[in-house]
Amino acid sequence: MLLDIVNFDYLDGYKLLLTFENGEIKEFDCSTIMNEKPFKVLRDINYFKCAKIDYGTLVWPNEIDIAPETLYIDSKSVSK
Repeated sequence: MLLDIVNFDYLDGYKLLLTFENGEIKEFDCSTIMNEKPFKVLRDINYFKCAKIDYGTLVWPNEIDIAPETLYIDSKSVSK
């Protein structure tokens, strides 16, 4: 199941509040992936806060992205 991200907000630290196209709202902690090679640059909070949504995927400059299915599976559900 591939669900696009339709909105997101920054939370404390490196956490994101994600809204998926099915209406589900989930929290993803990006600090859990920051030791992996392509995501080390996200440790710079100013760079981290340059995220945007592009075709349903969360992206950063220099072609850094996290697939929406990864974000959906690895996020915690949030009560509305």
